[in-house]
Amino acid sequence: MLKQLISFIAFSLVLTVSTLAEPQPSNPVNPLSSVPIKTQANTPVKESANSNADYLLSPGDLLEISVWKEEGMQQQQTLVAPDGNITFPLAGTIMAAGKPIFALEDAIAAGLAGYIADPVVNIKLLQNNGNTIFVIGKVNRPGQYPANRRIDVMQALSLAGGLTTFADSGSIHILRRVGTAEKVFNFDYDDVLDGKHLEQNIILEAGDTVTVP
Repeated sequence: MLKQLISFIAFSLVLTVSTLAEPQPSNPVNPLSSVPIKTQANTPVKESANSNADYLLSPGDLLEISVWKEEGMQQQQTLVAPDGNITFPLAGTIMAAGKPIFALEDAIAAGLAGYIADPVVNIKLLQNNGNTIFVIGKVNRPGQYPANRRIDVMQALSLAGGLTTFADSGSIHILRRVGTAEKVFNFDYDDVLDGKHLEQNIILEAGDTVTVP
């Protein structure tokens, strides 16, 4: 009986030592690591927040319009018509002229909402053919200039290289066609340069002509 007890104790000690001697894994497995993680579904990214954010659309502008996840509505090229409207499938006719790009995106999305769930519209300005101004007369670089953003008279004169030596700086005019009529704004360069009568330094619109006698 004593021999059996001694044998059992010896066997238990050997088993314990061998168990402790076995190498343990350096990185225990996290039971949660095998659980699949759900990834968030792809969400649309708006592209219109770019350098054209402040640009106001005009007749003649060429646009590229896409609707997220709608195969038949990708990279649709649309020209802003002379009356300022565009036509887009399902959304119909929408006024574009005078709107920033993000506002037109919202207007098209509203028109599509009755046909497409949560439509997301992206617009790229391919060509700003419509929003141009003209600076003529006694400036260093007379000509036609694209107005990619809202610019005033002083900025337009700067684009044209400034006034020449013989320019009549107090008799500058801005010509604007409104329908069949033409409106004239007076501009005194020296006054504005001195910080006087700053209301003369108006924001120019597409088609305006700055004349420097």
